[in-house]
Amino acid sequence: MSRVSVCAVLLLLGMSWSSAQDDLEWTTWFNVDHPGGRGDYEQLDAIRFYYRSRVCDRPQAVEARTTNWIPAGRTGERVHVDPAIGFWCANNEQPAGRNCSNYAVRFLCPRDNSAVVKGAWGPWTGWTECPAKCGQVAVQMRSRTCNSKPNQRGQQCNGPTVEGRQCRGPECPGCHLQCTVGRVNVECDACMCEAHTVLGSVRSAGGLPAPGAAILRSGPSPKLLTLSDHNGHFRIPGLCPDGNSSFTVQLLGHAPYEVIVPQSNERTSVLHVKLERAKKPYIVKNPEPKARREGQTTAFCCKVSGEPEPTEFQWFHNGSLLDRSTLHYDSTLVLRNLRMSQAGEYYCRASSPAGAVKSKPATLTVIGQDEASCNPKPEPHLIRLPHDCYQNQTNSFYYEVGRCPVSTCVGQLDNGIRCKDSVSYCCGVAKMEERQINCQGYQLPTMVITGCGCKKCVDTKAIVRGRAVAADTGEPMRFGHIFMNGVRISRTGYKGTFSIQVPPDTERLVLTFVDNMQKFVNTTKVLPFNSKGGAVYHEIKLLRKKAPVTLRSTVPNTLQLGEVADQDPIASIEVPPNSFFRENGEVYMGNVQASVTFLDPRDVSTAAAAQSDLNFVGNEGDTLPLRTYGMFSVDFRDEEAGEPLNAGEVKVKLDAAQVTMPEHLNTMMLWSLNPETGLWEEEGHLKMEKKRRGKREERTFLIGNMEIRERRLFNLDVPENRRCYVKVRVFRSERFMPSEQVEGVVTTLINMEPTPGYSSNPRAWGRFDSVITGPNGACLPAFCDDQKADAYTAYVMANLGGEELEAVASSPKLNPNAIGVPQPYLGKLDYKRTDHEDERVKKTAFSINLAKPSPNAAEEANGPIYTFENLKECEEAPFNAPHFRFFRVEGDRYDYNTVPFNEDDPMSWTEDYLSWWPKPMEYRACYIKVRVNSPHEINVRSRNMGGTHPRTVGQLYGIRDTRSIRDMDQAAVSAVCLEFKCSGMLYDQDRVDRTLVKVIPQGSCKRDSVTPMLQEYLVNHLPLAVNNDTNEFTMLAPLDPLGHNYGIYTVTDQDPRTAKEIALGRCFDGTSDGTSRVMKSNEGVALTFTCGDREVTRTSVFQQLQNAQGGQGAQTVVTAGRQPQGQRGNRRQRGGTSGNLRGNRRRSTRNPVKNTRV
Repeated sequence: MSRVSVCAVLLLLGMSWSSAQDDLEWTTWFNVDHPGGRGDYEQLDAIRFYYRSRVCDRPQAVEARTTNWIPAGRTGERVHVDPAIGFWCANNEQPAGRNCSNYAVRFLCPRDNSAVVKGAWGPWTGWTECPAKCGQVAVQMRSRTCNSKPNQRGQQCNGPTVEGRQCRGPECPGCHLQCTVGRVNVECDACMCEAHTVLGSVRSAGGLPAPGAAILRSGPSPKLLTLSDHNGHFRIPGLCPDGNSSFTVQLLGHAPYEVIVPQSNERTSVLHVKLERAKKPYIVKNPEPKARREGQTTAFCCKVSGEPEPTEFQWFHNGSLLDRSTLHYDSTLVLRNLRMSQAGEYYCRASSPAGAVKSKPATLTVIGQDEASCNPKPEPHLIRLPHDCYQNQTNSFYYEVGRCPVSTCVGQLDNGIRCKDSVSYCCGVAKMEERQINCQGYQLPTMVITGCGCKKCVDTKAIVRGRAVAADTGEPMRFGHIFMNGVRISRTGYKGTFSIQVPPDTERLVLTFVDNMQKFVNTTKVLPFNSKGGAVYHEIKLLRKKAPVTLRSTVPNTLQLGEVADQDPIASIEVPPNSFFRENGEVYMGNVQASVTFLDPRDVSTAAAAQSDLNFVGNEGDTLPLRTYGMFSVDFRDEEAGEPLNAGEVKVKLDAAQVTMPEHLNTMMLWSLNPETGLWEEEGHLKMEKKRRGKREERTFLIGNMEIRERRLFNLDVPENRRCYVKVRVFRSERFMPSEQVEGVVTTLINMEPTPGYSSNPRAWGRFDSVITGPNGACLPAFCDDQKADAYTAYVMANLGGEELEAVASSPKLNPNAIGVPQPYLGKLDYKRTDHEDERVKKTAFSINLAKPSPNAAEEANGPIYTFENLKECEEAPFNAPHFRFFRVEGDRYDYNTVPFNEDDPMSWTEDYLSWWPKPMEYRACYIKVRVNSPHEINVRSRNMGGTHPRTVGQLYGIRDTRSIRDMDQAAVSAVCLEFKCSGMLYDQDRVDRTLVKVIPQGSCKRDSVTPMLQEYLVNHLPLAVNNDTNEFTMLAPLDPLGHNYGIYTVTDQDPRTAKEIALGRCFDGTSDGTSRVMKSNEGVALTFTCGDREVTRTSVFQQLQNAQGGQGAQTVVTAGRQPQGQRGNRRQRGGTSGNLRGNRRRSTRNPVKNTRV
């Protein structure tokens, strides 16, 4: 037998040629061709052309596998192999309707390619293991290699390259099966009772009869017994009714169902089987990132659900399949004695008969034994100082305080092998120093990070909140139900509001909103959330349910799908007569109330109401995007009882004229939404047919069949593979500084239908995506094109807490430096803010061409648009790489914390007595409402110091500056809701501190009054702060959560932004339970000041602040046993980074006014 025959045999048997000789080794895998055209040709000449130095002159063997790592011999395809030529698979040699798979090959080469072994045959390998089963005969094989030069092989290497010999399998064991009823069958795998018969019926998931269901005997080797007939009935003679005999029912698209024949003395048993829809594998928990030292052990776990459950798991390291025989993995991968080379990304692929799915990659960081787990040197980080703290040394209002990197690290772990570490460690603050900053008339203390180390991560909680409202009118869904995994977890309020704490280990938050008043369509949304903790706001747009129409079930019925005036329907639903069934499978013959609600993508305003996130899982397990041509929700009910009804073979006809991209005609499919996973699953293909309409007009339709069963939401979609990512960052001002980036913002991209030449309707949309910004912005997925720059366009917008953020202007002059993208690429992308042509339009979005970056243009290589393969480059792009920008107008308020803290990132919290928020995940926001009688809007400051705690007395917690908002009805009156630090326990939870709060208006102001209830409370709760200066107000903040009668507003929440937002809403409204975005200056006021015009020569109150940081402040407190001011007490820090300093996130209803700098 020739060498070619040896390789072919080994290939077709799915064997690798694994040499035991030390002088041979396998090359890397090569894949230079794809199975399009004539087939897949991985020929040696072509491989050498691309990789000349990586393949030897005379390969000894060839191994081929598909790109899914299936050996060529197991694919069932006809292939060819020759070490001198390579590997090839021809499409015309495959069975009808099937093409070759995509193959990769590798070659067995001598370790030293230049060395030629002289002589003839090498030694024989050992015999392969006998593959014969018990009682059978098979062939063992062995092989040898000719070491001569090619032109001498004929003379020196006579004889076969491979030999075979006959071998027998082991002896078969005797039959030990014993039957309590009946007798043992011939195969010795079941008991038979000739006098007994099983009669049964099979119904599908929707209750309809299931013809063609396979009935198999259960066991290690299932045997087909019969098939169900056209009515779903079946008959099985000979099964024993002993309570042990069983059979399995299988039906395409359904989960297998095992049935045990119950004990009975009757000659006939009647069984009814109701199948459930097969559930594709779904990732419940992705593997978690790990950090380990060299030589340690770690484990990655891949938790996957599905019905049937996944039976095969594969693990990949940096895209390469790991050897199962070496690592012995299943759903858990254990790596022992780690090496530096094992660092990288790991992910799993799980498969079952219902499909496959891939997990997200998890990063393994391997650190050397003597290497620092965290970089001890802090990263640069600037905070903005108050407007009266200009720094002459740096000529700016910024001060360097440093921050620690946001990353996992190696802590003190036990020896247990766990999917999730029992304790998580993060790089955090190890050392801080106090600095004094010189300001105008006073010194400002701040804490500067001087060292980083590995600390326990701060425990955080993720929250989603928002409102569920009608897409057309904004009407709230009052007291609606919110479901997760089929279980109700919450309800909406009277105004449609909701707040949900994301359960731990949630990877994909899928919520279904159900209106118990039946006004709105049940809506399933996939809501992005911040996995690091904190709250994210979502506005849920709901489609109003269409009024039902009455159908007669005994006649054909047609329902049109289309909602755009003066345009033809996109599609129609045709229901044949007698197609309606009750949920128990009984045919329904009465009238039907049919409500079909269609989301028409030809109207861009419907994009926000689209369900789920338009993704599906492909055959290889990858999550892939869809482009929609319309979604429709179906509700069929019994006219009298209101009982939901199912429908049998329903026909969907899509007008081919509505498909604007010809290549989509052959890939259009029907999909249904899985409400538990939020993923779309295939219901059927659409085929093209021509129909005559009238005498002359002939039209083309795409026609498909479907059943309307337990799922009621469907989609007309095509998979789209032209994909890119768009880089977006959000800032808290127009300064666009790295330290002023905002996290937790919901950025959204709406893919518009292609422009003329591709489409006839520029207002139609095809897909939308939302991503939460992190410390490095967000990468939004989008469709793009490399042939025509404007083939695809998109609108991009950003939302924070229900507030639409502003995009950078594009007119009257385009400023590439402000937009964040240089020319000429910016011109190619055609950036335009929504008010580009009409300044009356909102400024909260921009449009761009989605031009795929050209590999030949250097200016397009680094963003803001990245190819689909470069997601990691997009996520890790440096700040100076091109990106698009949004910003918030926060010129009317300013926050300063002595201990820096980023409210976007709860992980940045630090254990310190002067922390503004003393306890993470329990944030208490306090506001005092101040009325100002003045023709001008006035800046008001709260200066917050330790009041009664011996560790902090007289020391600064922070400063808040806020500009008052003018009353819309009273020109000379304004009001301000001013934040102050709440009194309460400090971080050690040992004793309370009543914060000493000074309220100081800017300018020539005089305190007129304090609300009597607040004054009475302060007098009755000693100690009492002295208020001799009528230009300001001083108090020891109350410990109790008071209310609008006191002019004090307090809210506690797990997210600082949420606590502030709610408290501000109540303060604006002047009530203890209401909310408003309009300042009501006469309601719920605590203090009143009257301010006149400031004289030119008069110094600002901000410039008159006392220099002393504690002594003078402490002297204003009347207290027995007063503690003298001393040095700062011992301070402990907890892991986390020094976050961005950010202002209050409440949106003002007035036009922003710039602060007056003093």
